[in-house]
Amino acid sequence: MTVMETDLHRLKVTDPFLGQYQQLVRDVVIPYQWDALNDRIPEADPSHAIDNFRIAAGLQEGEFYGMVFQDSDVAKWLEAVAWSLCQKADPELEKTADEVIELIAAAQCDDGYLNTWFTVKAPGERWTNLAECHELYTAGHMIEAAVAWFQATGKRNLLDVACRLADHIDSVFGPGEGQLQGYDGHPEIELALMRLFDVTQEARYRDLVNYFVEERGAQPHFYDIEFEKRGGTWHWPNHGTAWMVKDKPYSQAHLPLSEQQTAIGHAVRFVYLMTGVAHLARLSNDESKRQDCLRLWQNMAQRQLYITGGIGSQSRGEAFSSDYDLPNDTVYAESCASIGLMMFARRMLEMEGDSQYADVMERALYNTVLGGMALDGKHFFYVNPLEVQPQSLKFNHIYDHIQPVRQRWFGCACCPPNIARVLTSLGHYIYTPREDALFINLYVGNSVDIPVGNDTLRLRISGNYPWQEEVSIHIDSPQPVQHTLALRLPDWCPDAKVSLNGEAAAGEVKKGYLHLNRAWREGDTLTLTLPMPVRRVYSNPLVRHLAGRVAVQRGPLVYCLEQADNGENLHNVWLPKESTFTCFEGKGIFAHKILIQADGYKRASVQPEQQPLWHYDVSPATQQPQTLTFIPWFSWANRGEGEMRIWINEA
Repeated sequence: MTVMETDLHRLKVTDPFLGQYQQLVRDVVIPYQWDALNDRIPEADPSHAIDNFRIAAGLQEGEFYGMVFQDSDVAKWLEAVAWSLCQKADPELEKTADEVIELIAAAQCDDGYLNTWFTVKAPGERWTNLAECHELYTAGHMIEAAVAWFQATGKRNLLDVACRLADHIDSVFGPGEGQLQGYDGHPEIELALMRLFDVTQEARYRDLVNYFVEERGAQPHFYDIEFEKRGGTWHWPNHGTAWMVKDKPYSQAHLPLSEQQTAIGHAVRFVYLMTGVAHLARLSNDESKRQDCLRLWQNMAQRQLYITGGIGSQSRGEAFSSDYDLPNDTVYAESCASIGLMMFARRMLEMEGDSQYADVMERALYNTVLGGMALDGKHFFYVNPLEVQPQSLKFNHIYDHIQPVRQRWFGCACCPPNIARVLTSLGHYIYTPREDALFINLYVGNSVDIPVGNDTLRLRISGNYPWQEEVSIHIDSPQPVQHTLALRLPDWCPDAKVSLNGEAAAGEVKKGYLHLNRAWREGDTLTLTLPMPVRRVYSNPLVRHLAGRVAVQRGPLVYCLEQADNGENLHNVWLPKESTFTCFEGKGIFAHKILIQADGYKRASVQPEQQPLWHYDVSPATQQPQTLTFIPWFSWANRGEGEMRIWINEA
């Protein structure tokens, strides 16, 4: 099935909610992150990323500073800039980006190699530690930035750098004599080379992706071979001797992909890998790889996915653990993992046209991805817990990875620029333009022109989603266009109604989309009514952490209790089964957002600090009525430090 990519020059987000986020990224986040990359933010962890490129280019004296993959922060920032320029011209920002690209080109080696860590610190060790040192990961992010820059500006300056880099990689890796028969420990190059193939149609890039995927997990194991060649040295000191080399499931390298049955290992690596595999499977018509994607998606989405669209339930390895193991307070749920989940879902949508992927994509976007950044655009979460009790964090080391408030920056700063690039490229997720239909996945307000054969289908989506239940789709094409619109019917909304020009729309529901085929004319209006009652959500009984608990969801948004509204000791709060919910518009930081209240109670006792730790036969606690106030979970921790929880006791 032919799938096109939405041209972001021809799409303008007008959404009153997410449009504000895009403006925030343009006006605040991109400049703020530029300052971070140049170490101009007091009290923030230093980056040194731009200086690293200057040193590698011979323009500045000094030593490399940062993670082995520090270059990728610059690449993701450039990608965010590129997509931002599609929305609004900014000559000064474009000039800055061109100067960064010139610096990157100056740091590139004569043979096409590009990586400041190895160029500055260890030029003789290139391609000797793929298991641990992220060389192909870093290259992948630079390639992604180059594709975005080319698509946004038409300039080849960074694309030429990326093609030289990709050609170098193609010469180094493969089955030929003298080539390395291996792959990176952190998947990313796979999805990046598929994007490069899309814009260049250079078959070698697609074939190289296939090689990397097929080689993963082959025996004798590549990680062990290169480990022996290095004389048994390793890069990362934490978690024991050469743990990243030895723990093959951590990087999805324990078995060939065709033999893997579960989502496993580092969550970001898993979804980045599967994003590339799904893209490859569709373009190569590879049924075997398609089945791999279907099988592994199913395990992840049905057994290892948080209600927030978070993945990765354990901090050790930022990884999946086992089926139905979904703790709330020690969860990792990295912001990057939910972004990667959106990317995987997008490629599955292109291949399958099935709403289950858009449902998960929406869940990740409106909850974890938005929650990863504060409302001021200057503070960020790396880890996204579903339950926090701040006083425990300082003393119990199982919470060492948890922060009760967002941070200004990180020494490992993969998440902030990742959030920026996904928010500026939202148009790629709103629609899936396929040859047979235009799939509308997300009801984000926008206007767009979509090529349909020799015609152009022009439409607008308006409304106040996800707060209000009515969404309108207006056709503005000056000439009739025969085509199918496929409207997603969200999984959280069993009573969706669709009308066309005021009358019930007659169409066929296939895989969760309502397909409507006609000659669309200017003035045609589709109205979706998506009732948004407050719904209680219960877990599968196999999730032991959630026994006796309930969550609250309205539309795609998951809600939580926060100490600022409900007091401390939220573990003693109960929501009776018979309680009803009241929705109201918030104030202050919650202006134009829907909050929820319900009657509940809190179990408490008089002066509990002076009572014994244990009581026989009779509980010291009594029930005290309390009005419970729920806020959208993505907005928690914008009012200072305090307790928070999503899953609460149900009486």
